[in-house]
Amino acid sequence: MSESSKKPIESLIKNTEKLLKRFVEQKGIIDAYIKKEREWKKHKLDQANTIKKLEKANVKLNKKIKSYDQ
Repeated sequence: MSESSKKPIESLIKNTEKLLKRFVEQKGIIDAYIKKEREWKKHKLDQANTIKKLEKANVKLNKKIKSYDQ
């Protein structure tokens, strides 16, 4: 191969490596975001379940209080 034909190939290889490196970096950022989002959703679900349990307990206590008041 002549030198003029090697330069475009080398340039293409370098640009491809840069793009691949950028892709890997972006993938890492996206994966970290997804992990945080899943943890947030899990925490939110746990809080919602706790609230439901407390509301049920509150309803039971209110019924008992009403029955003692009568």
